[in-house]
Amino acid sequence: MTDIMTPATRPANPRFSSGPCAKIPGFTLTMLDDAPLGRSHRATVGKNKLKEAIDLTREILGVPADYRIGIVPGSDTGAVEMAMWSLLGARGVEMLAWESFGEGWVTDAVKQLKLDATVRKAGYGEIVDLSIVDFDKDVVFTWNGTTSGVRLPNGDAIPANRAGLTICDATSAAFAMDLPWDKLDVVTFSWQKVLGGEGAHGMLILSPRAVERLETYTPPWPLPKIFRLTAKGKLNEGIFVGETINTPSMMAVEDYLVALKWAQGLGGLKGLIDRATANAQVIHDFTASRDWIANLALDPAHASTTSVCLKFTDARITDGAAFAKAVAKRLEQAGVALDIGAYRDAPPGLRIWCGSTVETADVQALMPWIDWAFQTEIAALAKAA
Repeated sequence: MTDIMTPATRPANPRFSSGPCAKIPGFTLTMLDDAPLGRSHRATVGKNKLKEAIDLTREILGVPADYRIGIVPGSDTGAVEMAMWSLLGARGVEMLAWESFGEGWVTDAVKQLKLDATVRKAGYGEIVDLSIVDFDKDVVFTWNGTTSGVRLPNGDAIPANRAGLTICDATSAAFAMDLPWDKLDVVTFSWQKVLGGEGAHGMLILSPRAVERLETYTPPWPLPKIFRLTAKGKLNEGIFVGETINTPSMMAVEDYLVALKWAQGLGGLKGLIDRATANAQVIHDFTASRDWIANLALDPAHASTTSVCLKFTDARITDGAAFAKAVAKRLEQAGVALDIGAYRDAPPGLRIWCGSTVETADVQALMPWIDWAFQTEIAALAKAA
C-alpha cells in the first residue's frame, strides 16, 4: 500500500463551524474593553451602542433609509418567529423549504399557526422552482440554506409589483451575499454567522410594506410580549432605534460593533462578499478536480458561498454516514478542522463554513488534509474488507 503523506501546512485557524462561526481575524477579548458592562441598556451609553449597531448595519448592508432595523431576542429564530406570528394570516401563504430550517418554518406555519399554506419543498442540494410561486401571497423562505449549501442566485423571480410580503431568513447570507432590498419585505439574520458574532441576538428588518401590514392587521392568535411589534395599532418605533424588547448583552453588542467596524475597513459589503466568494471558490476548484467528492448543490449557480456542503461519491463507500463521520473526526483529531460534519438532518458529508471571517489561506491549507483524511479512511476500509 502506498504511504499516505501527511500535509506539511496546517490552517492557522481550524474553526470552520457553520455557527457560531469563526471570529474576525486577529480577534482578542481586549477588543471588547469598551463594552459598558454593568450598565443599563436603557442608559444613554447603552442606547447609543445599540443605535450605533443599527446604523452600521444599515450602512454596510445598504439597507434603504425607509426600512426599519431592529435588534430582537432569540437570534435569527426569534426574528423569523416574530415576523411570522405578527404578519401572517392576512392573505394566503406560500412556504418554501430547501433545508432543515426552512422545514422548521413550515412546521410553525402549518402546525402552530394552523395556516392553510401552500408548501413547496426541494430536496437537499436543490431549491424550489420560483417561477411557480404566487407572490401575491405572503412567501416565507431562506435565502441561503445553511444546512443544504444552496442559495438563491438573485431576486429576479420576485416581482416588484407583488401583492404579498416576502419574508426572508437571510441568516447565512447577510454580509456575504448581495440582497435585493426592493424584493424583500422582511429580512432576518443573527450576529453569529457571517460576522462571527455571539449568539442570542437577532436582527429584524422591515420594509414600509411590512410596517403597513403591522399597523393595519391584527393576527387572530395571541402574541406573547416578546413578539409584539406594535402598541395601540402603531409600530413600536423604539425597537428600531435600540430600545430592545428584552435585555441585550452589552458584551455581545460590543462584539458585533467590533465586527462591523472590521467590515468597514474591508470596504464594506463588497469586501465581505469578495472574501466569502474566494473561500468558496477554493473548495469548488478542489471538488472539480476529484471524482470522489462533490458539492451537494446540484446546480453550480445555486451553490452557497458561505455554508459549503460536500458529499462523498466514491463507490467503495458502503456506509456514507459512518465514513463522513470518520473523516470529520480524523480532521478534528488532527486539529485542522473543527465542527465540519454535515448537519444532523442533512445527507452525510462535510459542511465547511466559508464566510467572510475565514481566511482564504486557511481554506487552501485545509484541502490537502481532506485528501489525506479521505485516503486514510479508504485505506482503512480496504484493510477491514
